[in-house]
Amino acid sequence: MTHNTPLSPRPLHDLSGRRRLRVMTVTQLRSHGVTTSEANEQCRPGGPWQQLLPGVVLLHPGPPTSEERLHAVLMYAARERGAGVPAQPGASGGHAPACAEVMITGLAALTLHGFSSTPPLPSLDAFDVLVPRMRRIRSTGCARIVRTPALPVPEQVAGVPVAPAARALADAVAELSDADIVRRLMTEAVRGGHCEPAAVVRELNQARLLSRPHVVDAVESLLAEGRARAEDRLYRMVREYGLPEPVWNVDLRLPGGPYLGGLDAYWPDQAVALELDTRAPRQDDDALCSEYARKREHLERLGITVVHITPRKLRDSLEQQAAVVRTALMASADRDPAAHVLVLPR
Repeated sequence: MTHNTPLSPRPLHDLSGRRRLRVMTVTQLRSHGVTTSEANEQCRPGGPWQQLLPGVVLLHPGPPTSEERLHAVLMYAARERGAGVPAQPGASGGHAPACAEVMITGLAALTLHGFSSTPPLPSLDAFDVLVPRMRRIRSTGCARIVRTPALPVPEQVAGVPVAPAARALADAVAELSDADIVRRLMTEAVRGGHCEPAAVVRELNQARLLSRPHVVDAVESLLAEGRARAEDRLYRMVREYGLPEPVWNVDLRLPGGPYLGGLDAYWPDQAVALELDTRAPRQDDDALCSEYARKREHLERLGITVVHITPRKLRDSLEQQAAVVRTALMASADRDPAAHVLVLPR
């Protein structure tokens, strides 16, 4: 045998018997020496292989597993990006495309993220796969194509590229009309710590779903849930980090003058106000932002320091936020006395 003698192709039974290669594209098969005609012969009715999706072959005759269907959907969506899309090892020995321009989204992605209120993967007839808007590819079989003008950065879950939870939730909600299911998914997203309410509403707004009544109702419940959790963390921050006890949930008003606004916490002796910034991105966000800014400027002209804290900061960096509040309280000794204001229960 000389160095010019072509290598023999890998035997077909070798491909079928290897767990890591039970789903392959026709391009990958060709790299193993399997011609198109040989692949078609293997996929004949009653044959040892089957075409699971266009250009994607399942290398055994039985029903595909959920893992095989997931990887087949990703391979199908990625195959037109170029011949021989590279693969990376997945959990349990599967192969997922190493292409950043395809990812699982919708209900399947939520299940992979660990949601308990979504159907198990075997019960889903199709998996949503997110692709760039200009891709020329259509939904077929167990692959449902979802197009987007801007792809998020995927997360790797069990070796599968998956859309972030907030984006996957918005894509799932786009296909749902049951108000109870939508509310249940949104509630779990927040209670389970998968994402913040603002992130969910931002994705719903970008998907133009906030005009649907059942989605709006679920969003109101979601925001209330998120605020309640943020308030609990705020109480814990004051208690655990030894901050002076403020007066909680109050309104400020100038004596005989106008209403200044509501606050989540206020330290009268130090003239420090704290406000939870639980705004969610919506169509009227600019107007709401201006209202927040006017309120803050008015209070600060009166000598009141305003500290804005977001629910995400309370979740991710509680100690740091406690330090911010403590610094504001300590700095009050170096400021001119604040104007006298009335502190009223909300």
